[in-house]
Amino acid sequence: MVSLVDKVTNLRITDSEPLPSPARLCEEIPRSTEQKSLVARSRDLMHALIHGADKRLVAVVGPCSIHDLDACREYAGKFAELSGELEERLLLVMRVYFEKPRTTVGWKGLIMDPRLNGTCNIPEGLRIARSFLGEVLDMGIPTATELLDPITPRYLADSLCWAAIGARTSESQTHRQMASGLSMPVGFKNATGGDLKAAVNGIIAATQSQTFLGITEDGRASAVTTGGNPDCQLILRGGTDGPNYSPEHVALAQAALSQAEVPASVMIDCSHANSGKDPSQQPAVLENALTQIEAGSDCIHAVMIESHLKEGSQSFPRPLDELDYGVSITDGCIGWDETEACLRRAAEVVDKSRFS
Repeated sequence: MVSLVDKVTNLRITDSEPLPSPARLCEEIPRSTEQKSLVARSRDLMHALIHGADKRLVAVVGPCSIHDLDACREYAGKFAELSGELEERLLLVMRVYFEKPRTTVGWKGLIMDPRLNGTCNIPEGLRIARSFLGEVLDMGIPTATELLDPITPRYLADSLCWAAIGARTSESQTHRQMASGLSMPVGFKNATGGDLKAAVNGIIAATQSQTFLGITEDGRASAVTTGGNPDCQLILRGGTDGPNYSPEHVALAQAALSQAEVPASVMIDCSHANSGKDPSQQPAVLENALTQIEAGSDCIHAVMIESHLKEGSQSFPRPLDELDYGVSITDGCIGWDETEACLRRAAEVVDKSRFS
């Protein structure tokens, strides 16, 4: 006989596949002592930058999303070589983004759909993500990602040096609470409309102790209490009203952070609405930020660039054998040659402006 409860629950659930516990996956794909050391050291460096004790510039650079591991391995090899050359002036951190926010529907990233075919094998996606992060760390490269699902950090946090809270989730209480317990520095993006208030409020909340629903390392539901995260940045990414990277916008951001009594640490996102979704405009946005640094701005601690082996983007979904190698399937990127030129230029400006 069907009970009343059976008639009113799970009416629209078509499938539910258990995930491996975070502890089990971390044991299956462990982090080495060297990998852990790189993560800890990179977080310490970014802490110093956010709080003004290090004059270098953080540059979070890389593909809009990870979809082709071979292409991203090639990219990481180039990235590692350049990072070693510029490390005295730039702290290069590679974008290793596995989760993608969607305005309506679309491919949600390698964790959610690792085979890029709608089968949504999340256990496989988590294993691929954790394994690839290990490969990047083995190259000596600090890692960055955007965290969308509040469960994801349990599986990946020990492999991340920096994380972002996106424009669509900066207002989310769930993500603010999650950020308060993360072990790495976190950047909050301004809202899609361009307003700074949600992101600044998010930073205030994230720096405070929070208690919320979460899961333990063995996958059980739990009440999580945090100590607050002191290493938060405001990411200016533009909005529907246009870009917000000008000196006037940066000054407003700095004032809002100072008034909130949180670190006045600003990252300029050279992509998204700041570039008008035109990747070819990213170098111009970067140049504007560098001009502000030359003029003495001391709150621009970081920049973000979407970059891949080749410039532009390609439509997706489409047959995988028709995809162009090294070209983004999400937001458009600048190519590697232009990326290298941009970062060398940034290193020169930082050297002359902050170390001379």
